[in-house]
Amino acid sequence: MSYEMKGTVKRLYDVWKSETSEFYKREFVITTAEQYPSDVKFSALKEKSDQLNGITEGDRVNVKFDIKGREYNDRYYVDLNAWRIEKMDAEGGAPAGDQGQPATATAGPSVPPAQDTYAAPATPAADSDDLPF
Repeated sequence: MSYEMKGTVKRLYDVWKSETSEFYKREFVITTAEQYPSDVKFSALKEKSDQLNGITEGDRVNVKFDIKGREYNDRYYVDLNAWRIEKMDAEGGAPAGDQGQPATATAGPSVPPAQDTYAAPATPAADSDDLPF
């Protein structure tokens, strides 16, 4: 399952390379643009880290990622592995260079539109006193 998150790049880390294999990764942090912004750290593994070459701190990005969990020594860890990093235009709209092209559907959990299932209680008549105490 894949997910998507938009935000502003807060921090770009240097490339980390393994001493024993050809594995390498680059981590980065984005700040979401929600009512209560949060900083979220992602990892771009191997060739996916090349997508960060044209991106600088302060750029708006759209990150598509997978969630991976694992257990080690009876402790549990979660990684957010970015597999697509798109630089967005200044207004935070379409990814830069994709203007005029239709948006594509993304895989992931679909959220049904909100339904108004709450009905306001009827207001009692002004002369009735139906307090339970």
